[in-house]
Amino acid sequence: MDNIADCTAQYLPIQNTGYFSSLIKDYLEAAPGLRPFYAFTPDDAGMKEAIHSRAAHPVDRNTLVSVLREQYAHLEVSDAVQQNIELLAKDNTYTICTAHQPNLMSGYLYFVYKIIHAAKLAQHLSAQHPEAQFVPVFYIGSEDNDLDELSVFRYEGKSYRWNTTQTGAVGSMHTDDLQELISDLFRVLGPVGVEEQALKRIIRTAYGGGHTIAQATRILVNELLGFLGVVVLDANDARLKKSFIPVMKEELLQHTAQQVVTQTSEALNAQYTAQAFVRPINLFYMKEGLRERIERNGDQWFVLNTDIVFNEAQLMQEVEEHPERFSPNVILRGMYQETILPDVAFIGGGSEVAYWMQLKDLFTHYKAFFPAIVLRQSAMIVGPKSVAMQQKLNLSLEELFIKTEPLINNYVAQYGDDSWNVTALQQQLETLEQETIDQLADLDGQLHLSAEAVFTKIKKQAEVLEKKVRKAAKRKMADRVQQIQQLKEHTFPKDSLQERYDTFMPFYLQYGQSFFEALHQYTDPYGKEFLVLAYNR
Repeated sequence: MDNIADCTAQYLPIQNTGYFSSLIKDYLEAAPGLRPFYAFTPDDAGMKEAIHSRAAHPVDRNTLVSVLREQYAHLEVSDAVQQNIELLAKDNTYTICTAHQPNLMSGYLYFVYKIIHAAKLAQHLSAQHPEAQFVPVFYIGSEDNDLDELSVFRYEGKSYRWNTTQTGAVGSMHTDDLQELISDLFRVLGPVGVEEQALKRIIRTAYGGGHTIAQATRILVNELLGFLGVVVLDANDARLKKSFIPVMKEELLQHTAQQVVTQTSEALNAQYTAQAFVRPINLFYMKEGLRERIERNGDQWFVLNTDIVFNEAQLMQEVEEHPERFSPNVILRGMYQETILPDVAFIGGGSEVAYWMQLKDLFTHYKAFFPAIVLRQSAMIVGPKSVAMQQKLNLSLEELFIKTEPLINNYVAQYGDDSWNVTALQQQLETLEQETIDQLADLDGQLHLSAEAVFTKIKKQAEVLEKKVRKAAKRKMADRVQQIQQLKEHTFPKDSLQERYDTFMPFYLQYGQSFFEALHQYTDPYGKEFLVLAYNR
């Protein structure tokens, strides 16, 4: 299938989904209590201010373009990508950035959603501001060393895990020992057809032997989404980190981030829950096969789980000569990103938006640019069988977002043959209890306690009876209950968001590149509503 017309889009306000925190809902509603924690509103007016303010925060564009040219040197790139790389050399070009770790095969659907969202916002801003250029950038979190998380992906309900003995930053790991896992995947990848052959070619090109995981991720994104002009950056580069040396030195010597972010987090915690944990030193030490935290004890700095020790002079020399060996954690990564990219907006999921709320004062301390923070587009894909089942069950879009068991209970209560429920009985018991207590009052002033205890037991038994009635009603509606369960498992696997469970692969195999084109077409530039993409065939 290669026709966007084969799908339709529906939107549900984020606030009505039941899957987002109070902080996110308040952020989208511009709640006054959150306003001190961000710089620009996530809308056209806020973006206009961000673009105007960004000019006062220049970046080393020549180095950025030079690094990107080198990283793309051996790739076949679209004209849109090539043009965007060169545009970054111009002062009137800004970036729309999103970031993620290099999960195998993308890991989850939202990996793709956030990149497409960056492209959509860049397109939107280009139409709003013809005097400027906007480039979507995917920043690979290549320095992340959480192999347990990044080495797993699912296909058709089965988990695939890369069992490697490599250590350190995952982006620097090599794909040579990944080939057996890819062969296992290829045995079941399907259905056979043009899209299946295309996907196998892309995976072979990306994850074939001789690449690092970061290189493989760049190839994967370039092959799938290069037509949107998305530029992929691996910021693990000494030339780029050179511009971040002053911040890294201050962090190592003065522990500035902990002081500033702790104060901001305490203010945020007055109403919400701070997302990220700040440490005395928010940098890792990184070499081949190694990425470990740095801790200070008196006049010495230790790299945990190693015998590496620095005094102050040695440490400052190491930062100057090898800035690439110092890797920012979640507290400093965003500032590093804004130091090397001419960003005006960062697109992130709910957790990312939350931890950026902790960082504004730190950016202010360093006189760094704090971008507009945009909630990434959340989406759900509903296939034709599920569309038909939803219509047959007469379930609304809002009802589809209800957890499975409550949804079934509501459905049985609404459509079941037996309308009996405990409410009427409870009301009768309340009346009878009060009448009994009134009658006993003249006999003994303490008898009401015994009466209350008796009726409490009766009410509990009534609740037990109601559960048995529900089970009986469900048995009568077994077919409908099973259909609801099947529908929910497709749209909300394990009662979780589909975008946090599936990868793009089954949908690409079904719909080809038009899947990405449809997502791009229907993505909201500011991600304020949940997108439901329904396919009719």
